[in-house]
Amino acid sequence: MNIYVGNVSYSTNDEKLVELFSTFGEVASARVISDRETGRSKGFGFVEMPNDSEASAAIEALNEKEIDGRTLRVNEARPREERPRRAPRY
Repeated sequence: MNIYVGNVSYSTNDEKLVELFSTFGEVASARVISDRETGRSKGFGFVEMPNDSEASAAIEALNEKEIDGRTLRVNEARPREERPRRAPRY
């Protein structure tokens, strides 16, 4: 299951997400999304857990939990919507 993790602290990295979610089961991947130009965290990420029951337990336990002073929003990720590409700025 692909899990959306929102409102994470800007100091949170991929390893911290793995550490947080691995207490509930196997984590296949974890990624904090960062701005392409600045490299700074955008404050959200995704965690992939192969076992749906472990993923559901993680969502249940971590949604609205305070980590590093921020209240996490954790839920099953929705498929990404195709958006038109923005025209480049000159």
